Amino acid sequence: MNIDLVWILISAMVVNNFTLFYFLGLCPFMGVSGRVETAIRMGAANIFVLTITAICAWFLNTYILPHAPYLRLISFIVVIASLVQIVEMTIKKISPTLFRQLGIYLPLITTNCAILGFAIFATNKGYGFLQGLSYGLGAGLGLTLALVLMASIRESSELADVPEVAKGTALIFIIAGCLSLAFMGFAGLLSSA
Repeated sequence: MNIDLVWILISAMVVNNFTLFYFLGLCPFMGVSGRVETAIRMGAANIFVLTITAICAWFLNTYILPHAPYLRLISFIVVIASLVQIVEMTIKKISPTLFRQLGIYLPLITTNCAILGFAIFATNKGYGFLQGLSYGLGAGLGLTLALVLMASIRESSELADVPEVAKGTALIFIIAGCLSLAFMGFAGLLSSA
């Protein structure tokens, strides 16, 4: 059982990375990945929201939604919006500087398709409590990994001699594409094993 949880975590983090494999959560990936410190903090906020969403999704799927499956999507949206409000208020209280650095991207966690996608994927896979928790933690760690990798490459590219035609948004898309190709390669390794 513990091996399954580890595989679920690693799979969600690396092999089936929500950002670099499913292309979910691209808004914070492109917007907050300018500095590593900001990327780590945004990743931590996403880990928290995804982990709590895993708990809430399991509870909803186990006790409420079997009797009212038509409420599934709206229930997930309400839970995610509530969790993000809690995170936003906490960060504003604890670290106003971080709150200003994250700017509009913090409230955008509410509309982050990675979090809603996670809740739907976890439901469709039929995960139990511990499996869903492992899946949520892995998804959050994977999103954080993608954010930190992108931020570190973007910081390094500021010191590089980049041609004018590739500077700015073009370079960001090239980096994102290369990272995505690298992570999609992990899926090939898994199927050949």
